[in-house]
Amino acid sequence: MQSDDFMTGEELGNTLLASIRQMKQGKAARETQVEVPKAAEIRHRMGLSQGEFAKLLDVSPGTLRGWEQGRRVPTGTARTLLRVAEKHPEALTDLS
Repeated sequence: MQSDDFMTGEELGNTLLASIRQMKQGKAARETQVEVPKAAEIRHRMGLSQGEFAKLLDVSPGTLRGWEQGRRVPTGTARTLLRVAEKHPEALTDLS
């Protein structure tokens, strides 16, 4: 690669071809794992029932139960809200 961190067209093409080969072989160039906060632990620390915590997160109690029992995994906004609840629970309770 050139010293100014820009790829030439040929370098980019070679990199893309190498990536395609890895994908076809089922190899991952990198894996990113994001730790999902444990909903039940957070809820217990906040002293809330499942219904109260579900309402606070704007999800159904069934969805929350699924997270707590490991049948479902929170995604997107819900995962972010759980991280906020874990680190700054007062931020969520102030909004309710």
